[in-house]
Amino acid sequence: MSARLLEALREYNDTNAVMDLVLFEDAMKHVCKISRIIAADQGHALLVGVGGSGKQSLSKLGSFINFGSGSTVSIMISSTYGLNDLKADLQAFYMKAGVKDEGLMFLFTEGQITNERFLVSINDLLSSGEIADLFAAEDEDGIINSVRPACKGEGLGDANDVCYKFFIDRVKRNL
Repeated sequence: MSARLLEALREYNDTNAVMDLVLFEDAMKHVCKISRIIAADQGHALLVGVGGSGKQSLSKLGSFINFGSGSTVSIMISSTYGLNDLKADLQAFYMKAGVKDEGLMFLFTEGQITNERFLVSINDLLSSGEIADLFAAEDEDGIINSVRPACKGEGLGDANDVCYKFFIDRVKRNL
């Protein structure tokens, strides 16, 4: 396991900002647990520990192992970042996960909760996959049209509500 994780870390460091990790036995176990959670449909985890203990780094490595480069997404908080900015970022993540069918790990830290209303959207994402008013009606129509061929290919039909549910199911599976 050590050799495989060190190889994955080397590959990660070749394509991303270098993480200088020491993969001792407990760290390797945590990467494996995180990878297993991420690989599961609707796999979500809350990592608790002191700051600087490697939670984010091990999560990024686990995401890289499962999905490859560019698979970890996060939000960039600024002094003007608000609920509309969060929704715009979540829309982009939903499009990658639901329309493009890409596996993504959304890394959200305690420090990024600058507005308590963020937690409502995060809770909706975790519980049902559907965030109220995330997409405007015309955006939903575009999403439905984008996933319609894949939905028909799965034998589910092409009704609008079926296609949108297909999209949300993909998001729940991939994000």
